[in-house]
Amino acid sequence: MAADIPSTPADGNVLVKLVPAIADTSAPKLTELNVAGAVDISCYLTGGGYKPSLSEQVINDERLCTTQTYEQKGRSQRGLEVEYIDNTNSPNASTFNKAKDTLVPGTTQYLVVRTGLPYSTALAVGQKVTVYPITAGEYNDMPPEANSVLKTGQKLFVTGQVKIAVSTVA
Repeated sequence: MAADIPSTPADGNVLVKLVPAIADTSAPKLTELNVAGAVDISCYLTGGGYKPSLSEQVINDERLCTTQTYEQKGRSQRGLEVEYIDNTNSPNASTFNKAKDTLVPGTTQYLVVRTGLPYSTALAVGQKVTVYPITAGEYNDMPPEANSVLKTGQKLFVTGQVKIAVSTVA
């Protein structure tokens, strides 16, 4: 039975945007996601350049009446790092460096991710997105490699509650 369950390829089915403001992260408005200051960085991110993480702490729950130790959910921490192409000082610097130009260290914004639909599909009301409130960390130039492109890595500090694929575009 398990072999018959279809899956959705990741390649070409992810959209990542930086948005300056969202009033309600549970229901971001389509107008907020498409505002003039919103920047699509999907095609700047490297293949593995969208790196969400989760760390969950454990509360040990020991009882006098048993030799077993139980667990309860403790605090959790979401993290986010990105890696993207960097066209600084190249002929494309002024026109094709939007990820680096938008993720200026110290800036606060929202990173919005939509998965499961072709990248070229326009954002629409009813689609589910993940919303990260972030502050951009420092630039980290990645070491140059043979047969590769110049890249920058960056920690994005998660500054509020993340809505994981439960936010529905309004």
